[in-house]
Formats: sequence, C-alpha cells, structure tokens
Amino acid sequence: MARHKRFLLLVLVVTLLAVSPAAAETELVPTRYGLGLSYGLAYDPTNRLDFALLSGVVLFDYDRVWPHRAPEALRFKVEGSAGVITSPQPRGIVSANILALYYLDRFATPTLRPYVEAGIGVIYTDVQVEGQGLRLNFNPQAGLGVEIGDTSGSPWYLACRGHHVSNGGLYSENRGINSVVFLLGKYF
Repeated sequence: MARHKRFLLLVLVVTLLAVSPAAAETELVPTRYGLGLSYGLAYDPTNRLDFALLSGVVLFDYDRVWPHRAPEALRFKVEGSAGVITSPQPRGIVSANILALYYLDRFATPTLRPYVEAGIGVIYTDVQVEGQGLRLNFNPQAGLGVEIGDTSGSPWYLACRGHHVSNGGLYSENRGINSVVFLLGKYF
C-alpha cells in the first residue's frame, strides 16, 4: 500500500511541475496544438494484438514548462489518446503521456524537420495478456518522426515509436506488451 502512495505522490509532483510557469529569459516558441491518428502492432508476447488511437497533442517550448535553460530544439509534448484494440476483439484503450521532443535541425530541409522523442505516461487497456496483472499500466515509449511542411503553415507529422505497456512492478504479475506504433497527424 505504501508503494502505491509513493507512486501517487510522484505523479502529483510531476503534474504540478509540468504546469508551473517558467521564468522566460529568452523568447519562447509558440505553443502548438495537433490532432493525430496512430496504429499499433504488438510483437511481444503476441502478434495478435493491434490498436488504433485518436490523439490530441500540445507541443510546448521546453522552457515554458521546465524552469531551466534547455536547448533551443527541445520541446515538451503532452498527448492524450483514446481508441480501440482492434484484434483479437474490439476493446477500449485510453492513455495520457508526456514526452520530450528534440528536433534534429542538422538534418532538416525547407520542408522536412526530423525529430526524436521519448517519454512516459499511463495507459488503460480493456484487455490483458496472460500474466499482465493490471489494466492500468505505465506506457514508456520512444521514437523518430518528421514534420512535413514549410515554416509558414501548419505542418503534418509522421512518426514511428517503440511502445511498452507494463505496471513497473507495482503488482506481482507484470508481463509487458511491446508494440510498434505508427503515427500521422497535423498541427493547427
């Protein structure tokens, strides 16, 4: 029980830090909002699970969220998703994630801006694999992506992520699910 209380306290502290205003020493990049679709294919422990999600995305200048100096190319992404596990049978899935996104401007062109991203969140799945233990789990993920479009408009984005679901040892049964996720979306 004490373990669960420590976890909830950690989530509360991270949430409060994430929404606290930061003192701006430099000009901040405007916050962007987006909408995207993703499709995931599980490969471990089974290849019989796949899912589709609709995601809302907010992309902040990293300095706006965390009050310390950060590289100009670093952003903070908040992502909320809902959808369905499409096989073996339709079931619900909901997640909330925070990610650090770093633009690889060295490789950018006038219409393509690649990036790497990584983060963690929580995910509820209405289906469990044998030995999974819980339906509410952690959701670490990391991937590569690219924004498509010039700087004057609202770019599209494409990404591919490694996606993991497990309870992080909060329960004795902790069989994880590993997936590859493909994302397509647009910023507004």
